[in-house]
Amino acid sequence: MVQKNTNIRLTLPVVCFVWQIAMIILFGVFIRYDEESDTHWVETKAHDNITSDIENDFYFRYPSFQDVHVMIFVGFGFLMTFLKRYSFGAVGFNFLIASFGLQWALLMQGWFHSLDPQTGKIFIGVESLINADFCVAGCLIAYGAVLGKVSPVQLLVMTLFGVTLFAVEEYIILNLLHARDAGGSMVIHTFGGYYGLTISWVLYRPNLHQSKRMQGSVYHSDIFAMIGTLFLWMFWPSFNSAITDHGDGQHRAVINTYLCLASTVLTTVAISSFSQKTGKLDMVHIQNSTLAGGVALGTAAEFMISPYGALIVGFLCGIISTMGYIFISPFLEKTLKIQDTCGIHNLHAMPGVIGGIVGAITAAAASESVYGKQGLINTFDFTGDFKDRTVLTQGGYQAAGMCVSIVFGVAGGAIVGSILKLPIWGDPADENCFDDEVYWEVREPEHQESIPPILEYNNHMIHKRQDL
Repeated sequence: MVQKNTNIRLTLPVVCFVWQIAMIILFGVFIRYDEESDTHWVETKAHDNITSDIENDFYFRYPSFQDVHVMIFVGFGFLMTFLKRYSFGAVGFNFLIASFGLQWALLMQGWFHSLDPQTGKIFIGVESLINADFCVAGCLIAYGAVLGKVSPVQLLVMTLFGVTLFAVEEYIILNLLHARDAGGSMVIHTFGGYYGLTISWVLYRPNLHQSKRMQGSVYHSDIFAMIGTLFLWMFWPSFNSAITDHGDGQHRAVINTYLCLASTVLTTVAISSFSQKTGKLDMVHIQNSTLAGGVALGTAAEFMISPYGALIVGFLCGIISTMGYIFISPFLEKTLKIQDTCGIHNLHAMPGVIGGIVGAITAAAASESVYGKQGLINTFDFTGDFKDRTVLTQGGYQAAGMCVSIVFGVAGGAIVGSILKLPIWGDPADENCFDDEVYWEVREPEHQESIPPILEYNNHMIHKRQDL
């Protein structure tokens, strides 16, 4: 019998209501439209001799914004619906924390990147919305590690600190180190992965086996999760190219990501089949490892990695991510006490590190003969204070950026995990994890039978053992 948690009746609505009032006040004080979304755009066009509204950044960025937005709310949400009794929590809490986080992200990123020193205002446009979605993506990745084991209030606290940490590490990596990371292999995936894994480690539940019967998937829940996979897979080229420079950089990022993802699918299918004595495919691998190439190519997406180079990255990611689900996830839980519900270590953390390494190597190997002199300047933004930087130096700073993201993820996760461990957040008991009924009104026919206990089930945390 599920014991409903009554703390949510007070804490969740109070937190949401107070937070939204705070956002209204802060937006009123700080947030304004930028020149391309303000009614003074007509005057700006005349002053800058712009002859058509098509030059407004909206027409360049909004298609990519739509794709990224779908990834955040549909892709991430449905990807986590694999649990047989936690689909409401997967999609619903994903919806909640994304809406919560993107408002805070606009403020945090605005204070670091676009605060006007003269007026003290933050000016936002369509690119600001994309960056806010990117920021939220890091928190949704972290959510995957604690899926089904925490309360919605804990998720909001985790998102509050996650967005704050993200904005700081993003500023250090992109502005101070001047590393390039268009698709966020380092800033989004590596940080989000290790942030979530560390929180899961701090919140380790030694008696989680009491909810073992709820940890599995069923046929229809895996189909719903596959919907999330397909949305993410289709729109990942937009994710990696959304904020790249107009023209060749954006074009190249789409091509590279497209090819890398295709390569990852074939490799994942091959490794998944090889790993089973029957030669059958494991849906866990197809749902997750097929996306790892998009993660790993995020940093180098706009670089001249070449089409065959993109295929190589996808090939390696398909192998490493799938093997991670087979061998590394059980090791993490058994030895390191990390209960990674969705396997974010294999989909985000490891591929994110691979992406950082690929970006560092590709940057250090860049040459004027391949890029052209102006191409090097445009691709790596060797202007202003960085006009004298060499490609070898750039490669070093790319590697340093990856280290910063790991440090922020691990250190931040340890601190936030300790806060979330306080017994005040209304988290579910060990025997009630992975069950929507704790936090949602679940309407089912009265004759619905209870879910029988199972000995073993193929899912993200428990892997099948084949009889010899």
